[in-house]
Amino acid sequence: MASYIGALDQGTTSTRFIVFDRSGAIAASAQKEHRQIYPQPGWVEHDPEEIWLRAQQVMEEAVTAAGLRPGDLAAIGITNQRETTVVWSRRTGKPVANAIVWQDTRVANMASEFARHPGDDFFGTRAGLPLSTYFSSLKVRWILENIPGVRRLAEDGEVIFGTIDSYLLWNLTGGVNGGLHVTDVTNASRTQFLNLKTLDWDDDLLQAFKVPRRMLPRVCSSSEIYGQIAPGNKSLAGTAGTKIAGILGDQQAALVGQTCFAQGEAKNTYGTGCFLLLNTGTRPVQSRHGLLTTVAYQLGAQPAHYALEGSVAVAGALVQWLRDNLGLIRKSSEIEALAQTVEDNGGVYFVPAFSGLFAPYWKTSARGVIAGLTQYANKGHLARAVLEANAFQTRDVVEAMENDAGLPLEVLRVDGGMIENNLLMQFQADILGRPVVRPAIKETTALGAAYAAGLAVGFFKDTDELRTHWKTEKRWEPSMDAARREQMCRDWKKAVERSFDWVE
Repeated sequence: MASYIGALDQGTTSTRFIVFDRSGAIAASAQKEHRQIYPQPGWVEHDPEEIWLRAQQVMEEAVTAAGLRPGDLAAIGITNQRETTVVWSRRTGKPVANAIVWQDTRVANMASEFARHPGDDFFGTRAGLPLSTYFSSLKVRWILENIPGVRRLAEDGEVIFGTIDSYLLWNLTGGVNGGLHVTDVTNASRTQFLNLKTLDWDDDLLQAFKVPRRMLPRVCSSSEIYGQIAPGNKSLAGTAGTKIAGILGDQQAALVGQTCFAQGEAKNTYGTGCFLLLNTGTRPVQSRHGLLTTVAYQLGAQPAHYALEGSVAVAGALVQWLRDNLGLIRKSSEIEALAQTVEDNGGVYFVPAFSGLFAPYWKTSARGVIAGLTQYANKGHLARAVLEANAFQTRDVVEAMENDAGLPLEVLRVDGGMIENNLLMQFQADILGRPVVRPAIKETTALGAAYAAGLAVGFFKDTDELRTHWKTEKRWEPSMDAARREQMCRDWKKAVERSFDWVE
């Protein structure tokens, strides 16, 4: 009997493969970064073929490190950066262009045109998403309109579109030799092509964007057996024949990994961006306060669960900016010590609207602002303001979420690379006025994909069993005076307003 379950975790900056045992403990892991390509200001691209190569490499390394034999893996799940758009040839397997990454803003003018007609309501009521540079829809349209010959090939069924999960699955299952072209409901719900009620592609949306339906993958649940890893790839010889049985967008995977299966449970991921999801149960809740309505997960034939999501564009990326662009720290982990050299932020607030603001503001014309500078401010205050920006942005999302869902957030479960920063986590509890909890198993995104795959093949019995695996490692209680909290939040909102409409 297979003793392990695997997860291929393809993120914005790197790709990992993690092997978990039945308790959710990590048996082996491998990780490799890929290039971030910036051809023009506001453009962000990845090389899909490099991502596919990294996927093969990390799978081979982790399986070798764990000493696994064929049959030791019950299945693998896939989790991925969402919205990032790939169009490739069905015949050759070659991408027609680099992948356009979720952060890319090249379609800003196009988004403004669509916002005027047919208008945000047309898209919001069907897809649950506002017009934005964020989602796949306008990225696909841009490729069709700007890469010569691609529209004709798309109409003839010669080129196909997918988010990164679809591209990897197609290659894993054989590529040009019978590769499967599918996606799951969570990734599909981020394209702006999916109807949230029918959970199928919406012909009205496709017609509005002028995207041929035959380009799109088949929509499946998040937990079912899609196919198996094809033989013939030397790098994947150790996993050939292994079932691929789970797909979840990265933030939904973290929700599953945190076992937030009940209505009202929420998690926040502090990664390149910051993503807070609240499980709203088996019905979609339309946001009136700047949030996204999205599919949380669908486990096999069970009803889909939905979520409200607050997406923040820049979180950990702001720490990297402080490191790489200003050189104030040598490693990202050094920011906590630098921030601790001062008692507070010295009145400094940093709004990281590098490519506009996402939830709950959705201001594509906003740009980054550092406010409240005086001669007193030093690099410690700037470091503290960088960390606090993550907590303030999270509070903005929580306020909107509670107003939309009518559900009070009792406790916030957290994951992602920044949760090791104790200063940030304490400030998050303080500025929310709620407890913040860090789980014992921190790789929740990969774990969620592994859970989805494991449920599909019977490696795990049910969600109740998964809940028994979740344990608290550390809990932060709020300790800030309420008056101080509200004053800081007022100052933060003033700084946010200063960032609006910088780009005309």
